[in-house]
Amino acid sequence: MKISIIGAGMVGATTAFLLATKNFADIVLVDIVESVKGKAMDINHAMPLFESASSVRGTTDISLIKDSDIVVVTAGFPRMPGMDRADLLNKNAGIIRGISTSIKSLAPNSTIIVVTNPLDVMAYLVMKITGFGKSRVMGMAGMLDTARFKSFIAEELDCSPKDIDAVVLGSHGNHMVPLIEKTTVKGKPITEFLSDSELSVIIEKTINAGAEIVKYLKKGSAYFAPASAIAKMVMAIANDSREEMPVSAYLEGEYGINDVFIGVPAVISSRGVEKVEIFELDHDTMEKLKAAAEEVRSNISLLSL
Repeated sequence: MKISIIGAGMVGATTAFLLATKNFADIVLVDIVESVKGKAMDINHAMPLFESASSVRGTTDISLIKDSDIVVVTAGFPRMPGMDRADLLNKNAGIIRGISTSIKSLAPNSTIIVVTNPLDVMAYLVMKITGFGKSRVMGMAGMLDTARFKSFIAEELDCSPKDIDAVVLGSHGNHMVPLIEKTTVKGKPITEFLSDSELSVIIEKTINAGAEIVKYLKKGSAYFAPASAIAKMVMAIANDSREEMPVSAYLEGEYGINDVFIGVPAVISSRGVEKVEIFELDHDTMEKLKAAAEEVRSNISLLSL
């Protein structure tokens, strides 16, 4: 299998490393600066330690993504302290347009995972420019937000994240929607362990986690958790696992939402987003999900499509 990662910042490079250790594909790591070659070389030097035959080719030549099976797009300007994801809209839209045109011509049969922020809007832009079917374009958001939500619950309860089942839907930002009714600890409802006020604090921490990490790092943003989420999505596609994951998917009536990418539970397979799962949501949660979709739609309206 051939996987291309466009953008060799910390997220892209860490994703390349994680995938290379799995020993199932060769990877092309693309960036506009030559440091990409050094990162690829460093990853390759680690592979004997993992007994992996995967190779990573670092390049500034995007034409080398030709005939890729999966393309991960992380390229773009990172969030800086005080910057909201929506602030990145105009800066990153220009970058994504060029990348999408290249993918369309060079890797017309690929499945695309979009990571560039604002993620839901960029996924929409990628789909429109490439002309790919809705199943072959998805955004990485819900996987990361769900992992963060689980982590904060585990920290609060002093338990293993493995004991927690949870899912976070909505947009990747202030309108993410944790599903409290589907959150359990060792099979028991989370409400048996935490009060509404305690859960509200955890939800707020989850929403602000990305910005908090940016504040501490000073330069750049989170990369270990995002890269791990991307790697799990890639593996689900590569292994045709039909695993249910929260991803940013294009909706055509599901949850009463149309013509927008938003975080929903979906079955991920070699065909990409094979099916959007429909959860029964209470009225308040449904309204939050629709509000998230409207925020994304308002940002899409600022693009020249």
